[in-house]
Amino acid sequence: MSFAYLDSLWFSLYRNPSSKDKVLSWINKERIFTKAYVFVPIVCWGHWNLLIFCHFGENLRSVTESRCMLLLDSLEMANPRRLEPEIRRFVRDIYKAGDRPETKHLISQIPLLVPKVPQQKDGTECGNFVLYFIKLFLELAPDKFSMEGYPYFMKKDWFTFEELDRFCESLTH
Repeated sequence: MSFAYLDSLWFSLYRNPSSKDKVLSWINKERIFTKAYVFVPIVCWGHWNLLIFCHFGENLRSVTESRCMLLLDSLEMANPRRLEPEIRRFVRDIYKAGDRPETKHLISQIPLLVPKVPQQKDGTECGNFVLYFIKLFLELAPDKFSMEGYPYFMKKDWFTFEELDRFCESLTH
């Protein structure tokens, strides 16, 4: 499965007008439109989320592969939808920087899905959740993500806290 991972600082840097163009040039070098999935860790307001671009290089009218965005948030009470305007602007600028033919209207039609995923117990676990989301997504994601199968495995019972704890322990050993 083809995927790319964007640096966790890039979304934050993109939000700063003085570094926006630089970030877009870095992203352009990643050739994200050739990847099935692109992981974009987002750190805003002291909280980590995981944005996943699915099949961004595919035709918007494809019936076998659905171009969409997934926003995985382990702290739903932080209201992940508040990021949507900035995410949409980010995506429009990525398409523009990549000299893609999609119009602003077509790009605005790309769904931003926020599946109900396991929630953290405290205010400090969000980074661990993002890493674990990436690991499990890589293991379980279908080759061809389709809206028909959504939310696939991304549900409140996707994994247990014991599994997350074992994963976190493995990172330190």
